[in-house]
Amino acid sequence: MPGERAVPSEGAEKPAAPYRPGYELVAEQLLTYIAEQNMKPGDRLPTEQGLAQILGATRNVTREAIKVLAAIGRLSVRRGAGIFVAASPGALNDDRLAHFQPTQMDHVMMLIDYRQLIESDTARKAAALATPLEVRAIARSARSSLDAALSDDVQAFALADEQFHDAVGTAAHNLFLRSSVGTIRRLMSQTDILLLHGDVPGSMEAAGKQHLAIAEAVSSGDAEEAAELMQAHIDTTRHQVERKIRDRLFSLTPPVPARVPRR
Repeated sequence: MPGERAVPSEGAEKPAAPYRPGYELVAEQLLTYIAEQNMKPGDRLPTEQGLAQILGATRNVTREAIKVLAAIGRLSVRRGAGIFVAASPGALNDDRLAHFQPTQMDHVMMLIDYRQLIESDTARKAAALATPLEVRAIARSARSSLDAALSDDVQAFALADEQFHDAVGTAAHNLFLRSSVGTIRRLMSQTDILLLHGDVPGSMEAAGKQHLAIAEAVSSGDAEEAAELMQAHIDTTRHQVERKIRDRLFSLTPPVPARVPRR
């Protein structure tokens, strides 16, 4: 049954399979089913009972999986109408994003690769084009993120972090770059919720200091320095996520949500 911990037979040498909640496994299977069926946003899925039969899961576990996928914006549940593939995030609404697999490491790494390309160029343009008001907004949010980190205020840090990256996007004066940054962060949040349960590792203080360094490069108009610092910032996140996904997948105990938010 999906989500049940495998128990080795007596005398077997293989360790127990890593624990993963049943709803998480079924949610992953459901996303795979959507991709395999080449379903597009707006397409209607089978009923809850039908999905349970297709996925070989209980109806209760299937219901929980549907709730999770609806919460992260991958499904739309309309009372009296059925279950539908939700619209993809982002202004361009690319149907292929409906097949993003937030629990597959290769997809997550592709997303981080894309983020590194987009946000480093966004920082480069921000350093070249930012107005004095925009420079102050970047610096203010960067300082707020470090202050929140030093105070161990997770919620305040998450807000300041979001404001910082959005402020850099705004200062790039390119609506497509800014929209892409937002889309990437929304997709990454699906991995945070579905696979990592919000337990994304890393030091808030280190991230806050990186924000400040990027803000200083933007303020000085050093485009290449800003781009390199942003690239290093996201590369740090890449290594943290890689390590956490490996720990998460090979852990033999249920995850305990950490207090460190996504950057």
